[in-house]
Amino acid sequence: MVIKVFLASSSGSTAIKKKQQDVVGFLEALKVDYTQLDIACNEENRMWMRQNVPEEKKPNTGIPLPPQIFNDEGYCGDYETFFDAKEDNSIHAFLGLPPPPGSKEAEKAENADIVKNGTHAENTNADGDLDDLIEVPVEERNGDAHTEEELLDAGDEEEEEAEVCEEEEVTEGEAADDEETAGEELPAEEEEEEAVEETDEAQAEEEEGQEEADEDREEEDLQSEEEEELRQLEEEEEAEVQEEEEAE
Repeated sequence: MVIKVFLASSSGSTAIKKKQQDVVGFLEALKVDYTQLDIACNEENRMWMRQNVPEEKKPNTGIPLPPQIFNDEGYCGDYETFFDAKEDNSIHAFLGLPPPPGSKEAEKAENADIVKNGTHAENTNADGDLDDLIEVPVEERNGDAHTEEELLDAGDEEEEEAEVCEEEEVTEGEAADDEETAGEELPAEEEEEEAVEETDEAQAEEEEGQEEADEDREEEDLQSEEEEELRQLEEEEEAEVQEEEEAE
């Protein structure tokens, strides 16, 4: 799987440049392998990006702006969806990649899988069947069925006992993990957090000099800058079409 980031190297928009730097800087901090594809200098890259961004993800103008992110041929999203995934600690899921073991994202995915399946894998038998592990009351084995209320009460008690056992197992597991990791390298979770902090600090230093001057007018200029970028792209396309017609 190859992560593709479509960028415009000669963009005149300050907002687009900042978004592109944010995406590239964060991927490098997480040590995610990716490929940069320039749409400003390569017509083939530009056309491929426009054709493969889903229609429902395109703006009203119909022309998607960089950065756009893909996993091979699959569309991941634009900067807004990338930023949301970054804030939600789900950037690997956004990219279609497995999260690093021990990271917050891996723990979140594991918890979501447990909630979805309703049980731990180790609670199933060798055939993946839970029925053999559930104790059937004597009355039920003899043909005396319980009432629905009794079954619900019994199920609630079993769930509470299972939750207590699970909490005890988690506590014991965390204590054991703390002892094993003492003196070793930082776990993947801390490395990821440090990478995020380093990226944020580097961006803060880079933007500090410019931020004060740009802050007041950035919101007013953003729309006009994006419109100008669209006009430039359309003019380039029209010029290329005219050149092709003249060549013919």
